[in-house]
Formats: sequence, structure tokens, C-alpha cells
Amino acid sequence: MSIGLFKQALFVLTHESRNHTPNRLSQWFKWLSPGLFVKRWLLMSAGGVLLTSLGIAIWIKLTPIFYLIQIIEEILEYLTTVIPSYISGPFVLAFGLILIFWGQTRTVGSITKVLMPEGEEELIDLLMSHRKLHRGPKIVAIGGGTGLSTLLRGLKKYSANITAIVTVADDGGSSGRLRREIGVLPPGDIRNCLAALADEEKLLTELFQYRFKAGNGLIGHSFGNLFLTAMSDIEGDLEQAIAASSKVLAVRGQVLPATLTDVNLWAVLSDGRRIEGESSITEAGGNIVKIGCTPANPPALPKALQAIREADLIIIGPGSLYTSVIPNLLVPEIAEAIEQTKVPRIYICNIMTQPGETQDYSVGDHIKAIDNACGGKQLFNSVIVQRKVPSAQALIRYAQEKSTPVFLDREAIAKLGRRIVLANIMEEDTETGYVRHNPYQLARVLLRWYSRVQAL
Repeated sequence: MSIGLFKQALFVLTHESRNHTPNRLSQWFKWLSPGLFVKRWLLMSAGGVLLTSLGIAIWIKLTPIFYLIQIIEEILEYLTTVIPSYISGPFVLAFGLILIFWGQTRTVGSITKVLMPEGEEELIDLLMSHRKLHRGPKIVAIGGGTGLSTLLRGLKKYSANITAIVTVADDGGSSGRLRREIGVLPPGDIRNCLAALADEEKLLTELFQYRFKAGNGLIGHSFGNLFLTAMSDIEGDLEQAIAASSKVLAVRGQVLPATLTDVNLWAVLSDGRRIEGESSITEAGGNIVKIGCTPANPPALPKALQAIREADLIIIGPGSLYTSVIPNLLVPEIAEAIEQTKVPRIYICNIMTQPGETQDYSVGDHIKAIDNACGGKQLFNSVIVQRKVPSAQALIRYAQEKSTPVFLDREAIAKLGRRIVLANIMEEDTETGYVRHNPYQLARVLLRWYSRVQAL
């Protein structure tokens, strides 16, 4: 009878997993990996079962259990006289292990089916990935625009401990309209960062970036901006709105505004003009000699300062130098907090110059602009520069807009006391001719550089 039951169980188990046995075994061995905090709880559960059984036995004075154990002992003694112990022992052991394996497989399978109905990834793989990401370095990325969201898209593959500190000086497009009409802080850059850090990035990016093409008052607005505006009204301020939205969107890390103050940028050009407003500065088409904000010296968000103090790695850029990167550093407390840290700090230089902001700028000019905006503080000690120039097609495309590759002036950078990190971190759209930082190559280079610096 026992042999028949064993054969039947073995047949069912083999039949259900004949095509997946090697893979299933490898998945199960992953549960033994260190740092998952699973083995200790399984052992604790087994200990709990033994203690529970012992407690029941003591409570009922062992009378029924004594007779039950006696009967089992007689049965086992009889079996040993019929079947030798060197056969019956391994047989019972194997049968018990099969039942344990089968039961645990079904248990994990049931949990996986509930938590991951699509079944695209094993639960253990998801758990290991979760542990790995939450053990990643604490990274603070400072900037705005599409540059920061591009960076975050790559960094989230290596760590879930990411804090994006985003400028709130935008006054153009949908964000500018909401800022003027409703009085909220501009949500555009924050929206891009939330979408980039979300687990379901592709779908959420499409949803958050969707712009209404019809409707009185809706034309030109993006869904993400309206979503954050509504959440700000519900939660009371933008900081709480971002936190609530992050939970809804399953964001890895956190996105924080540099300040909750309603700031406006101004710039003085080389021809003496003073331009007010972030969007107007680029459109003015002059050479920027000084930049600031109104009100001056806005207070920093406390959580942003805390993130900087606790960071393992601080990244500045990429993005528009004067309208995305520097506005964060015009908050004095943020610049001071970065300067006081002893962790690796690096600046990601743009690949191409930007008309209206950095025309004819070299890498050294970018660094000087940041230093000058911060009152001479050196907020980073290294700079990442693209190694190879774009293709001829891309160069022709950018030349029409009076944009050129950012020139690498090594001697000037050395005098500024910065180290150069050369890397191929560019991707090129062959159809449009535009070049951008590749998020995954950029993140890989950053983490390798961070590991080398840590090892020194």
C-alpha cells in the first residue's frame, strides 16, 4: 500500500514538472542564498511546530500520545522484521522529502499566482532582485528636465535607494500654465522623474506624458501634471502629493523638490539685459553672465538636505545647465550640504552645447558656471565626459541649430581641480539625428566609477 502511494505521488510530481525540473531545482536552491531572511523563518516555524506539539503533549499528560507512540513503535518494529532497516529507512526518508518538496512547491506556487498573476517572473527572482536593489548605494541625483529622468531610468536598475532632487523653477508649457492659473509649483520635471522611477515605466510614461489634444482649457496639458496638481490640492502641498503619488505608482526611491518656495529665475546677459523667467532666459538667445532667483536664498526642503547628508554618491546633471541644474544649487542650503559631504560627487556634462544657454561652452566652462553660481564652492570632484563625437549626420543636424559637441579642455579642467571620467555614454537617434545620454550605459559607468573610488 505504501509503495503504491509512493509511486503515485512520484508519478504526479514527475508528470507535472518533467519539463521544468532542472529549472525548478535551480529556483529552489536560490532560496538558500544568503541575505534573503527566509531560512531563519522556516526554521523558526519548524521549531514552533515542535514546541506546539510538546505543549499539547504536556497539557494532556501524554496519555493519548503515549498510546499513539506505542502503536507506531509496534508497527515500525514489525516492519523492520519484514523489510530491512537499510531499505525501509531511506524509503521513508525519501518519501518524506518528496512530500515536503511537493507541499512547499505548491505553497510557493499559490503565493506566486496571487502576487504575480502573469507569471512572467519567479517569486524567488523577484525577492532576490528586491533585496539587491534595497542594498544598493544611497544615490542623490540633482537636476531637472529630460536629463535627470534619463539618468534615473538607468540608476533604478542598480539601487532602490535613489533620491531625485528636482528644480521647481519651470514656468513654460503645461507646468507654467498651471503655475499661473492655479498657483501650484510646476510639476513637469517631477512628473518625468516619477515616471522614470516607476516599476511599470513604459505604461506610466505614456500615461503621464499624454497631452490632451482637445477640450476647452485641457489642450496642451499633460495628464501627469494634472494628476500631481490634483494630488497637491488633496494632500495640501507638493511634497505630500509626490509621496502619495509615489506609493500609487510603486516608485523606486523618492522624488523631492529642491524647495517648496515659489521661485522665479532671472539672468543677466553679456549685453546688459536682465531676463526674468526660466523659459524666457533660453529664448533671449544671449550669453548668460549671471543667474539668480527671486526670492533670493529660498529655504531647502528638509528631506532633501537629509538625503544629501546620508548619501553614498551624489550626482549632478545632466540637463540644461542654467535652467535645470543650477536652479537647484541656488538654494544655498543644498549647495552647502553637498560641499560638506565627504562622499564621491560627480557632474555629468552635456554632450552638446545648448543655444541660448551654453553656446560655445567647453567642459571647463560648464564647471566654472556651476562654481560661480554657488559662490565658488566646489560641489564635485569628477566630471563624466562623452568620449566619442556624434556621427556626421548628427553634427549637421545640430549645426543647423548652432549647437556643437562640448569641447574637452583638459588643462582648464585640471586647473579647476577636477578629474575627468571619459566614457561612451551616448545614444543616437538615426532618424532625427538627436543624441542623448544612454540611461543604462551611463548608470553602469557611474556605478563602476563609484566602486573604484570606494576601493581607494
